Amino acid sequence: MALVVQKYGGSSVADAERIKKVARRIAQAKDKGDRVVVVVSAMGDTTDELIKLAYQVSEHPGDRELDVLLSTGEIVSSTLLAMALRAMGYGAISLSGAQAGIRTDATYSRARILKIEAKRVVKELEKGNIVIVAGFQGVTGEMDITTLGRGGSDTTAVALAASLKAEVCQIYTDVEGVYTADPRLIPEAQKLAEIGYEEMVELASYGAKVVHPRAVELGELFNIPILVASS
Repeated sequence: MALVVQKYGGSSVADAERIKKVARRIAQAKDKGDRVVVVVSAMGDTTDELIKLAYQVSEHPGDRELDVLLSTGEIVSSTLLAMALRAMGYGAISLSGAQAGIRTDATYSRARILKIEAKRVVKELEKGNIVIVAGFQGVTGEMDITTLGRGGSDTTAVALAASLKAEVCQIYTDVEGVYTADPRLIPEAQKLAEIGYEEMVELASYGAKVVHPRAVELGELFNIPILVASS
């Protein structure tokens, strides 16, 4: 019985129908006998909309308060996904970054994960639940909510995979894998069957947005295979 971590980006959970589609994919993994932990981003453009809202009420919203606000986007998508799975008859529970044991430094808006104390995640897996974790966020030693910066949900997923010793971290996005260039802009771009960690970091440095560089670095450090596929 494999332990897999799946990550779904904002475009994959942008509306109710897409969330239900993601739930069906997760259910397939569960039906195979896998133990499944899922990390989700906020729905669609939620993060950008929350930033706009913050600046509508204050010219200087403050880094701490902004992080608390932005973390709610992933809370919404994780709870909706858990609801969708439960409606299908599966045991599922949503956890915030703090509840999942993701501990960070206090660098608001670009915090770094210091450690993961995933006892609650393990406990829920032992109950047979699918665990849905809000990505992009963690909590400091003072219990202040932090966010990890753009692409932070990728980092959450790979870090959790490393902590849980998962067999693979599956990152689902709106492109079918890793290409030599963005296929939405360059139709002749070639899909790569396999790519090394260093090459992936290099692609990211040139602007590829498939997997965040920090997530790739963690994958290499802890030898976690990262599968990139279309949702």
